[in-house]
Amino acid sequence: MPKASVHREEEEFPWDLGVFDAHCHPTDTMTSLDSIPSMKAKGLTVMATRAQDQVLVACAADRLGIPTDTNPEDWTRDQKIIPCFGWHPWFSHQMFDVNTYDGKEQLDEESKIAHYQTVLTPKSDDRDFLLALPDPRSFAHFLQQTHQYLERYPLALVGEIGLDKQFRIPGSWLPENYESRDDSLTPGGREGRDLSPYRVHMDHQKKVLTAQLNLAGELQRAVSIHGVQAHGILFETLQQTWKGYEKRVPSKRELKKRANDQNANIEEEQIQKIEDSSSPKPYPPRICLHSYSGTAETLKQYCHPSIPTEVFFSFSTTINFSHPAGSKTETVIQACPDDKILIESDLHTAGDRMDYYLEEIVRKVCQLKDWSLSDGVNRLAENWHRFVFGHIDPHKH
Repeated sequence: MPKASVHREEEEFPWDLGVFDAHCHPTDTMTSLDSIPSMKAKGLTVMATRAQDQVLVACAADRLGIPTDTNPEDWTRDQKIIPCFGWHPWFSHQMFDVNTYDGKEQLDEESKIAHYQTVLTPKSDDRDFLLALPDPRSFAHFLQQTHQYLERYPLALVGEIGLDKQFRIPGSWLPENYESRDDSLTPGGREGRDLSPYRVHMDHQKKVLTAQLNLAGELQRAVSIHGVQAHGILFETLQQTWKGYEKRVPSKRELKKRANDQNANIEEEQIQKIEDSSSPKPYPPRICLHSYSGTAETLKQYCHPSIPTEVFFSFSTTINFSHPAGSKTETVIQACPDDKILIESDLHTAGDRMDYYLEEIVRKVCQLKDWSLSDGVNRLAENWHRFVFGHIDPHKH
C-alpha cells in the first residue's frame, strides 16, 4: 500500500464533504468489509462480476447498504454500499443459451465441450482443458436471478458488464495453484494462473452485454461498463439498444426561433419530459464507462445531444494512470464535461488503501480541471448522485 505521507504536505483533504467511489470490488476480499464503516469515503458502488460474488454483494448490501428513501446526511457509517449485479465479459464464456441446447438448464460433458468450442477463439480440441473449465450456466436463469436482486434492492445498479478484446481466459487450475492460493480471496478470479491462448468471441460477449443492458432499461437502473480495446464495438452495441429512441436535435433555425418564441420553448420542454419518461426502455437511463480508456474523440461520440441516455466517465489511478498512457488520460479528463466525470478506486479490497486511491484520483482530477479541492469534491459528489439516483443530492444546495 502506498504511504499516506505522500499527501501529508498538501492541502488538507475535505472528506467531510462526501467522497463517492463509482466502481469497486471489496467483495473480492470479504474480510475487508469489516473496515468499511471506518473508511473516510461516504459511498461505495460495489460491483459483482461472476457466479461467486453475486450473493456476496447482496450480503454486503444487507449489512452495509445505503437505505432506500433516506437523505444522504442521515446515512450512518454502517450505510455506505450501493450494490451492483452483473456478469463481467471476462466470464462471459461461462454463459450458455438454453435455446441452443434444447432447453437444457445444465449441460452434459459433450454439450459443455461443444459450448466452449463455439464461444472461444481459436477453437480448442483439448477436451481435458475444456472439461476443466467451469460448468457453463444458463444465461436465462442468471438474468432471472439478476432481475430478482434488482427488485429486492431498489437502489441497485447493473454492473460490471461490458466488452473486452484484450483478455484471455486463465488456464486450468494446477495442484500448485491450489496449494498457494490466498483463502481470503473470493474464488473465481485468475489468482496467478497462466493465461490460455483463448479469447471469447465478440459476438458472444455482445449478446451477454446487450441482454443485461435491456434488463437495466426495463427496470430503469444505471449500469457500470467495462470496455478494453473495444471502444468502437462497444459504442455500436450501446447504440443498437437506443436505436429509434434518439433525441431530436433542433436545427440552428429552430434554435433561433426558440430563442425568440417562448411558446416554442415551452413546447420543446414538454416534448423533452415525454422523452425522459421513466417507462421501460431497451437501454439504461444512465451509463458509467468505468476507468475510461478511450480517446477524447470517442468521448465526444457519447456526448452527442441525440443520445437518449446520460453517459458518465469514471477514472482511477490504479488503471488510468498505472501505465504510459496516463498522459492521454490527462487530455481526456480535461476534455470531459464537468458534470459527466466520476472517480473510482476499482480496488479489490476496502479500507485505508481504497481511501488512499480515492483521494489520489480526486486530487488528480482537481489539478487537471483547475478546481479547488472543495469545489471538486462537491462537483464529483453531485455527479455520483445523478449517476446512481438520477438526481443531485438536494442537500448540496
